[in-house]
Amino acid sequence: MKQWYEELFENSAKSYDKEPFVKGTRGEVDFIEKELVSDTSATILDIGCGTGRHAIELAKRGYSVTAVDLSASQLNQARLNAAATDVTVQFAKADARHLDYSNQFDGVIMVCEGAFPLMETDEMNFDILKNASRVLKQRGLFIFTTLNGLFPLFHSVKYYMNEHQDHDSIKESTFDLMTFRDYSEYEHVDDDGNKHSIKCNERYYVPSEITWLLKMAGFSEIDIYAAELGNWNRDKKLTTEDLEMLVVTRKK
Repeated sequence: MKQWYEELFENSAKSYDKEPFVKGTRGEVDFIEKELVSDTSATILDIGCGTGRHAIELAKRGYSVTAVDLSASQLNQARLNAAATDVTVQFAKADARHLDYSNQFDGVIMVCEGAFPLMETDEMNFDILKNASRVLKQRGLFIFTTLNGLFPLFHSVKYYMNEHQDHDSIKESTFDLMTFRDYSEYEHVDDDGNKHSIKCNERYYVPSEITWLLKMAGFSEIDIYAAELGNWNRDKKLTTEDLEMLVVTRKK
């Protein structure tokens, strides 16, 4: 049986590239490049790459990038996008919980809820963090974004998402304070114009949880900021107004 995130991305690659949140790619890659001190000899793994927007932008700037995703549809579009911009990215279909790499990348990125925190259990989400650590070289850089658990304590996720979607909508949404999971029914329109009702289950994390999980996964120097669209910045303090948090850390 397919999980909700597999169903969601099965036939939505074209519409994905038209979503409002893809407009921040260049600014976000500016931040990634700054954290890499513009060292184009760095090798980078993009986990949950989707249609390849960050991977392709990094490749344009001279970086060697490998990009993985669980969705064949998203990867097919990513390959087309890379070919259209005349850059080389090593795309591969892979599950973030089971990666076939070890100690070989200088940097890992996992952004816009690429895999984490979409998994159906906390253990599976933690497996993704452990894999990110395993594939990195010592002192390797890990940059990712995830859902900010402080936000739903003060705001309606349903209202926020419906205000920021182009063609999809959330019909029902329940945030569970005991598990920090948002259970929602999502009306999704695929690339063929067909409507699907998808029941989603996303995990929100508070900063202290992320810090502890990363320490257990072998990371240190953990910094957390607000993930503002297209404007990632170490000066952006995380608040209850931010749906997403930006995490920057290094493997011990």
